[in-house]
Amino acid sequence: MKALSTRKKKWIVALAVPVALAICGGIYALMPGTEILPSVVPSAAPTNTPAAIAPSLSPCQTKTAANTTIPVPSAPGGAVMENNKAVIDYSNTAEGYVMVKYQGDTDKELRTLIDAPNGVRYTYTLQPGSYAVYPLTEGNGEYTIGVYEQTEGTKYKVAVKTPVNVSLTDPFMPFLTPSQYVNYDKDSAVVKKAAELTAGAEGLLDKITAVYNFAVSHITYDDALAKTVQSGYLPDVDAVLIRQKGICFDYAAVMAAMLRSQCIPTKLVVGYTGAEYHAWLNVYSEETGWINQAVFFDGSSWKLMDPTLAAGSVDYKANEIDYEAKYQY
Repeated sequence: MKALSTRKKKWIVALAVPVALAICGGIYALMPGTEILPSVVPSAAPTNTPAAIAPSLSPCQTKTAANTTIPVPSAPGGAVMENNKAVIDYSNTAEGYVMVKYQGDTDKELRTLIDAPNGVRYTYTLQPGSYAVYPLTEGNGEYTIGVYEQTEGTKYKVAVKTPVNVSLTDPFMPFLTPSQYVNYDKDSAVVKKAAELTAGAEGLLDKITAVYNFAVSHITYDDALAKTVQSGYLPDVDAVLIRQKGICFDYAAVMAAMLRSQCIPTKLVVGYTGAEYHAWLNVYSEETGWINQAVFFDGSSWKLMDPTLAAGSVDYKANEIDYEAKYQY
C-alpha cells in the first residue's frame, strides 16, 4: 500500500454520525418472538467484501465525470421467484442487487429479509405496489431473499422466499448502484449538485472534500423530524437537499448518493463505536483501498482526523478497532 500522492494537507473524509434505530429508521432487526423468523438475529460482522481486494480502479473510475453513466436498476424478469403475493427478481445479482415487489394490497407492514453468505441478516421495509432495490453487499456466495407479511404485532409470515447464488462481475457495484437507502438517478438534484461541486476538483480527495464541506455547511440537523420519525423511515435525498434539513440517516444518504454519482465507491456503514450505535461512510481510493471513518461525530460536533492517519499509518489501523461494522449498504 502506498501513501497518498496528493497534497499533504488534503482531508480524507468519510461520514460518521450517531444513529439510533428508532430515529434513523429502516435499519433494524425484527423483534424477538416473530413467527417463522428466528428470535436471535445473527450478529456476524461483514466479511468477504471488496475491503479485502487489493487497491485498483473501479471500472466506473476509469471514465471521466462527463462520461459517467449512473447504473439504472431494473427487473427484466430473467430470473424470478414469484407468487400471487410478491415477486423477487434476481436477474441482476451479478450487478450487485435484487428487486423486490409486493403485488397485492395490504394495510399490514411488510419486510424484506436478506440473509448473506457470512451470516449477516439485513432487514428492510417494503411498500406494496412498486419495486424496491436492495444491494448485495457481502460479496459472493449464496444469499436467501424473503418477503414477509405482518400477521399481528411483531409476528410475520413468509410471502415468498428463495436462495440466490451471487457472483459479482464487479465487486464495487453494490457501492456504486442506487438502492433503497441511497436512492437517486441521473436526473436527481443531488447528482447535478455533485457535478457542480466537483467540477474543478483535481482528484478523488478534492471531490470527497467538496461534497463533505457542502453537506455539513448546507444541511442542518432536523430536531423536529428526529423526535417524530417512525421506524422504516427512508431518506429522500432530493427532498433533503431542497429543505436543507435532515436527520443523521439523511446526511449519510445524501453524501453517499453524491459520491457514488461521481464514480467513488461508497459504503453506508452501520455499527458500533464502543456502546454507541453509529453510521458512517467508507470511500474507496485507488491508492489506499477502502478509507474508513476519517470523519466522525463526537456527539456534539464534527471532527476530522489528520489525513496522514488515513494514508495507511499504524495509528490509523489501530483506531479502526474502535469501530465494529454490523451492516453495510
